[in-house]
Amino acid sequence: MGSDRTVAVFGAYGHTGRFVVAELRERGHVPLLLGRDHDKLVAHAPPGLEVRQASVDDPTALDRALAGADAVINCAGPFATTAAPLVEAALRAGIPYVDVAAEIEANIDTFAHFADRARAAGTLVVPAMAFYGGLGDLLVTAAMGDWTAADEAHVAYGLSSWHPTAGTLVAGAVSGRRRGGRRVRHTGGRLEYHDDALPTVDWAFPAPLGAQSVIAGFTMADVVTVPSHLAVPEVRTYMAAKAAADLAAPDASPPTAVDDRGRSAQTFVVDVVVRSGDEERRASASGQDIYAVSAPLAVEAVDRVLTGRTRTTGVASAGAAFDAPDFLRALSAHLAVDLPAGTRAAVRAK
Repeated sequence: MGSDRTVAVFGAYGHTGRFVVAELRERGHVPLLLGRDHDKLVAHAPPGLEVRQASVDDPTALDRALAGADAVINCAGPFATTAAPLVEAALRAGIPYVDVAAEIEANIDTFAHFADRARAAGTLVVPAMAFYGGLGDLLVTAAMGDWTAADEAHVAYGLSSWHPTAGTLVAGAVSGRRRGGRRVRHTGGRLEYHDDALPTVDWAFPAPLGAQSVIAGFTMADVVTVPSHLAVPEVRTYMAAKAAADLAAPDASPPTAVDDRGRSAQTFVVDVVVRSGDEERRASASGQDIYAVSAPLAVEAVDRVLTGRTRTTGVASAGAAFDAPDFLRALSAHLAVDLPAGTRAAVRAK
């Protein structure tokens, strides 16, 4: 569905950024490669693509970097540092902004600081448009269907492993410092910081994964995206215990490519359960490589914004901005998705 639109990618030489650049090219868009390090931009730039160096602490350089772009995707963490300056620059340029932030506090800041200005500008800012935050929100929204509210939403991550990128580790450290080492959860309709221990429980993932040990209360960006537009007072997230241990290991290693797309061998299942009274609805998605799959999520979002297939303006999560079942269906080349009866026919990865 390429339209030869120019889409700026900030952090284009990073691990996720390179997947985003490749996805944009595959869809016929023209990536404009932006970043803080000119040498890295040149080293990782595919032939024929323009590179522009810019730092988030230089608004003039950001304005020059975004000149001529139709949209910008921010792939450069920590987003506590990069999101606000890039959103500001996108608003000055009058273009939509999408990022892949998994940092809870950074996403909170984007909603809090830019909602009114983006709405007044008639543009769209979509934070957390990635595996964490975006995919879970789409699945919860699709599972809700015609419900306008639910009592609980549960998002369980069944990762076969988690080899974190350097950016993931840095972003995690920044978030940890921002919350003073405390944990965070969404309960009673609000975020709450706490020091409670996190229990290990069993989660019955769909076949063929089956029952797995997960860390309950291992909180991800879904606690920001889901309640930003859905009336769900309890939003709980869970992480496969093995993946959590991989992430915390002192010798954690980065992902290693195993195919011609550059994806790692990691596989995942994201399983969502929403409950209202005695009724329960479920949706799930599975695929390969959490970093690689963030690219089609972010690029599909940009494509829909640029072609007018959106539901709102301002700052909005994936589920609020887009038709969730249709969005998930569009990613059938990357995800196997099962949705409740009555939404759309379940789709399978090609």
